[in-house]
Amino acid sequence: MAGRPTVRPVVRRVVSLVPSLTEAVAATEPALLVGATEWCEHPPGLDVVRIGGTKNPDTARIAALAPDLVLANEEENRAPDLAALRAAGLEVLVTEVRGLEQAFTELERVLVRGCGLPRPSWLDDARDAWRDVRAGGPPVPAVVPVWRRPWMVLGRDTFAGDVLSRLGVANLHATHRERYPRIPLDELNACGAELVVLPDEPYRFRADDGPEAFPGLPAALVSGRHLTWYGPSLRDAPRVLGAALRAAGR
Repeated sequence: MAGRPTVRPVVRRVVSLVPSLTEAVAATEPALLVGATEWCEHPPGLDVVRIGGTKNPDTARIAALAPDLVLANEEENRAPDLAALRAAGLEVLVTEVRGLEQAFTELERVLVRGCGLPRPSWLDDARDAWRDVRAGGPPVPAVVPVWRRPWMVLGRDTFAGDVLSRLGVANLHATHRERYPRIPLDELNACGAELVVLPDEPYRFRADDGPEAFPGLPAALVSGRHLTWYGPSLRDAPRVLGAALRAAGR
């Protein structure tokens, strides 16, 4: 009938290609998830079909699961894989997250508008956790490596960079033309940083693998999940990251 609004199909089966979105759906309505990547490690014990990695998902296996919705991210997943899923007749919802506020908006889009779920209480808790975050004192200039061999750091327009800025850390490469530039180690050590922030993903920096490359600089070893994931981990991120930064003397 002309003029009748389109009724969105009910979503009962979801495949997630993004670890943080897997955790977000599982924390809200776990029965929806039928497939996730090998990297989707939260919540522990998640019992779903594994469909490969974020960069090399088994698109045929995903299609065989007959999901009502596939969740993806423009940075974590490859366009050819998403195109193949759409060509198989699947609906693919692609998120873009470059900052904390955008993360909250995208989570609501995925869960409420995409999956048809009520707005979860944990999302409000996460907003509340960040609402009163205030960095004390002037920002601390820092380098934030995300890989070594070769060294890569946070550059412009990143979610993790925005998170750190709210905690009083000024990413010295935030104005770089690239989002994840490769910078030689000697340049990183000569850029005027007063802190090096070393997450445990995507590269797993550890106390014996990373800090030694930055002699004389305090090193904050931080949880990559709390720094780079947008989902339920946002509730605890200010506390967890803040503690790691304080342990480094910042």
